[in-house]
Amino acid sequence: MRMIVLFDLPVQTKPQRRAATAFRNFLRKDGYHMVQFSVYARVCNGQDAVQKHRARLYAHLPAAGAVRLLVVTEKQYESIEILLGELTPDDTAFACEQLTTI
Repeated sequence: MRMIVLFDLPVQTKPQRRAATAFRNFLRKDGYHMVQFSVYARVCNGQDAVQKHRARLYAHLPAAGAVRLLVVTEKQYESIEILLGELTPDDTAFACEQLTTI
C-alpha cells in the first residue's frame, strides 16, 4: 500500500515557513519520498503499518494549512499517468522491497 500526503501550507511569515519546513523534514525522515511539490508518498506493508504512520502523521501536523492523506494499493499507484511534461530521473520507479515473504 502507499500513503500519499498532499499539503498546502502557509509560508508568508517566518514561523509559518519554519513549520512548513519542519513538516517536510518529518515526512522525509519518516520514509516518504517527494512525488512532486507538496505531494509525498511512502510504502506501507499492510493496514497495521498504515495505522502506525497515520498516527505519526497526526502527531506532526502543522498548526495551519491543509493536509490530505490518501491510501491506495500498489496496483492503483502503478496506474499513475504523467499527463504533461517530460519524465525526469525522479519519475523512475521507486523501489520498494517486500517486508515479508509469501
